[in-house]
Amino acid sequence: MVNFYPFIMLCVFLIILPGPDTAIVTKNTISDGKIGGLKTALGTCCALFIHTSAATLGLSAIIMKSALLFSVLKYVGAVYLTYLGVKALWSLKKKDETASFEMDIKSQIKNTSCFKQGFLTDFLNPKVAVFFLTFLPQFVSSGSSTFFPFLIMGITYTVMTAIWFLLYIYLINHISAFMKRPKTKKFVEGITGTVLIGFGIKLALEKVHN
Repeated sequence: MVNFYPFIMLCVFLIILPGPDTAIVTKNTISDGKIGGLKTALGTCCALFIHTSAATLGLSAIIMKSALLFSVLKYVGAVYLTYLGVKALWSLKKKDETASFEMDIKSQIKNTSCFKQGFLTDFLNPKVAVFFLTFLPQFVSSGSSTFFPFLIMGITYTVMTAIWFLLYIYLINHISAFMKRPKTKKFVEGITGTVLIGFGIKLALEKVHN
């Protein structure tokens, strides 16, 4: 049996709390438009569903108990976040003068990678697996099976995340005229790059909790 209402209330606060996912969605929405933001959010939600399945099947528990698996996933995720951060900062140095045709080609390439960025940012973060294993059990009645409650709560959390990102992307896109000004765009790119590098370093320093 799931204590559903307290779970929903806490999910609202946890989902709107900014993290690496929010940083990636913000950056891609501003640089690649609404489609880029939506693809990034879709990648994030797909990764969340995989983490839900892993927690339901007990695979996340194996990762938590294995220092090697946790460390490998942790460092790969940290390197990827740092790479995205450095890439965002490096893009600030690029020249703005580019031919229209080249801009269209680059936009298409970026859009295809938005899903991958959203997916890998979430999938390679072992803290998400730890979150599911420590957060979800608090809302399941003691002594009852966790399979279906975990599945229901994981899907609910994923759907709520998708709804939040839809609203968030709509908001950013709605004020896109301001957000896409060269100075604003460079400022956001710089902040996002710095934040992603910070998240990468923080993830690399994370310790295994047995």
